[in-house]
Amino acid sequence: MARWDPGTEDRLRRAALDLFGEHGYDNVTVTQIAERAGITRRSYFRYFPDKREVLFGGSEQLPPALVEAVRASSETSLPAIALDAVRQVGALLVERVDRTAERRAVIASSPELQERERTKSAAITAALCDALAERGPADEARLVSRLVAVCFQEAIERWIDTGEDFVACLDIVVAALRSTAELFPLPVMP
Repeated sequence: MARWDPGTEDRLRRAALDLFGEHGYDNVTVTQIAERAGITRRSYFRYFPDKREVLFGGSEQLPPALVEAVRASSETSLPAIALDAVRQVGALLVERVDRTAERRAVIASSPELQERERTKSAAITAALCDALAERGPADEARLVSRLVAVCFQEAIERWIDTGEDFVACLDIVVAALRSTAELFPLPVMP
């Protein structure tokens, strides 16, 4: 086998998901994942720094991708810019990931993985906020980035659950947010 076999990273992900499903996340070692994927434990660390990153590898690409999509958006309002960016990046993301329901189940089974997922989400929100602040007021960018990040996560969840088109899922989530916001009208100030 070649030293840097281009399929090794995918084999490691598949092996990890299989083993986590069979034995539970906490009961699986890096050595077991490596052996199932047909490499050595030492070689595993060329691809991932630890056991949990086999589930999160590549997620570091999301924040910069969102920043670039915000900068490239032709929309003018911050909400429209943010949603445009999330539509583009989300559509690409769902084409590149597989076994998402299994991955979600493994993450749900471990407080450590849930915390890592929250850290990933916070990085996405922060990157979105920073990029939006380049295009408009910082206070509006902060609020919009938080709301759109929630919509992004909900759309991903809906996509995993239904298998529908990601953009359609995002549109449904945004419509639900708009509808919910109408339930809380702002009080008239004297």
